[in-house]
This record gives sequence, C-alpha cells and structure tokens, in this order.
Amino acid sequence: MKKVLILGANGQIAKIVEKRVLNEQSDVQLTLFLRNSQRLNDLATNPRVTLVDGDITDFDAVKRAMAGQDIVYIAMVDHTANNRITNNVIKAAKNQGVNRIIESSLLGLYNEVLGEFGRWNYQMVKDGLAAAINADKLLAQSGITYTTLRFPWLNDRHEIKYQLTHRNETYIGVSGSRQSMADVIVKIISDPAYLSNDSVGIADADTQGETRPVY
Repeated sequence: MKKVLILGANGQIAKIVEKRVLNEQSDVQLTLFLRNSQRLNDLATNPRVTLVDGDITDFDAVKRAMAGQDIVYIAMVDHTANNRITNNVIKAAKNQGVNRIIESSLLGLYNEVLGEFGRWNYQMVKDGLAAAINADKLLAQSGITYTTLRFPWLNDRHEIKYQLTHRNETYIGVSGSRQSMADVIVKIISDPAYLSNDSVGIADADTQGETRPVY
C-alpha cells in the first residue's frame, strides 16, 4: 500500500483529494493530520484512513505522523515566520526517510503574473509573498523530490479544467476551480514522478486576460 500524509487535512481542496483518492486509488492509505480530527469523523471508520490530531508547527507531532509515509501533501500555504511549516516538514521527512513532498502555494512567486491582474494580485498577496517564495526555495534546495503548486484565485465550480505553467513560464489564467487543483494532486499521488522537482501554476486558461478573479 502507498501511504500518504495530508497535513491540514480539513482544507477544502484536501477534502476533495481525500474523497477522490479513497474512491479511485484502492492501493493508498491516508493519514489525515489536522488540529481537530473530529472534523473528519465521517472518515473515522474507513479502514484506509488514520486520523491524527496535531499542529503542523509542532515538529515532534509532524515527525511522528511522517513515520512510514511515502508522500506528504502540505495542504496550506506557508506564511509562517521563518517558514516553520516547510522547515518542519523537510526536517521530519529527512528524519523518517520520506522522499516526496507536495506543497500548496500561490501565484506570483516569480513575477510570472503579468498585466493589470498581476499588479492587483501583488497588492493582495504581498504581505505573505516573501514566506511563500522562501518555502519554494527551501523545497528546491532540500534534496527531496518536491512539487510546489501555485494556485490561482479559487472558485467552487465543479468543472475540472486547467492549464499548467512551469517555473520560467508566464502564468496563464487568473482563477480555477478547487476541483482542478485537487485533480493535479490526485495525479501526483497516483504517479509520484509526475511534476517532480517542479513548480507549477494551475489555472483555467479561459480566465486569461481578466483583471480580477472569476468566481
């Protein structure tokens, strides 16, 4: 069985990933780590799910949860001081021999979002941007196989429709569905070599040229 740890498992995208993996990938066991595991009580009796109460800024808790895992998905953007989240995960992964990390991030890490929307986006995210940029750098320098997922402004449309862009490419689109973001993560869990050692932008290309998010 492939073992996957999801940190921040009560997030909206994380819950879509969990449901799809349990329905589509019978060879995967999930460890779901969150502050209050009762929020996922509907999964408590699933034999392929282990619920863990914990704080992602607590290194010892992350290290314990990491034991025996194959893949870890950080289901939140690291805006913490000194990148405590990303540093905890990298240190715990090395300690426990885990060699695949997926981390949520945001668009705009490399000035790759152009035009009026790029200017607006920068004003909206600038307070947390430095930490997100450094989290991506920490992963790239860690020696662990990683993927940084640069999410757009999200909506709850049910369609799965997106275009990927890579580190040195202009970001295409301004918005995308949570279902689309989850689709990329599900694909990586299915094939851990997919998008390895890459930073990818994910958005609906049909929203390219908009100056504000599309909901």
